[in-house]
Amino acid sequence: MEKIVIVPAYNEEEALPGVLLALRIDAPDFDVVVVNDGSADGTSAAARAVPGVRVIDLPENIGIGGAVQTGFLYARDRGYGLAVQVDGDGQHLPSEIPKISAPVLAGTADAAIGSRFLEKAGFKGSAFRRAGIRVFEAMNAVLLGQRITDSTSGFRAFNRRAIEVLSATYPDDYPEPEAIYILRRRGLRVVEVPVAMAGRAAGRSSIGFGHSLYYMVKVCLAIFVLLLRREDRAD
Repeated sequence: MEKIVIVPAYNEEEALPGVLLALRIDAPDFDVVVVNDGSADGTSAAARAVPGVRVIDLPENIGIGGAVQTGFLYARDRGYGLAVQVDGDGQHLPSEIPKISAPVLAGTADAAIGSRFLEKAGFKGSAFRRAGIRVFEAMNAVLLGQRITDSTSGFRAFNRRAIEVLSATYPDDYPEPEAIYILRRRGLRVVEVPVAMAGRAAGRSSIGFGHSLYYMVKVCLAIFVLLLRREDRAD
């Protein structure tokens, strides 16, 4: 089976080289594609400096959803059977890729989410973000009948069927929680696995209290709209 790591990156010139070098060491059997989301810094050059890394340069910044979907389209069109999503800021540890890949490779899940909350270890994120994640966890329990502790985690693994679904339909903005509902509505199996995460290797997160509140409200509304739609349900 051909396997690929998708790395969406926006202005990650400082952190990205370390991420890519770690991927070469810890995931040598994976191809790697960096989707440079219209960065204003040297993100593209930093990615191209690492041997064997493929780079897609988007002409302008279209947001995390568009960047990740570009990676899914790349994986779909080239026949990959397993895709792992890893952020370019250094928070996701390539050494943890076997953990999130395992249920997908075993055929017990179509998608696996790396959760930092299933075990009490590693970086947990800001208090504002943790509060929002708890709201999503409660929504998931009610609307999906499934406990998903880390809906905002962008550290994920997908099989061929999930790649095809998400390459066709993927949220533009704040996509991670909503993508779970898209997969479940199509009848795909989504599981969580415990992973350790780190803080950002460089740069600073833009998500403060106001941004966290906006994020939570917008994603909740998007999920409710999705659930009201008739499209994209399981056949």
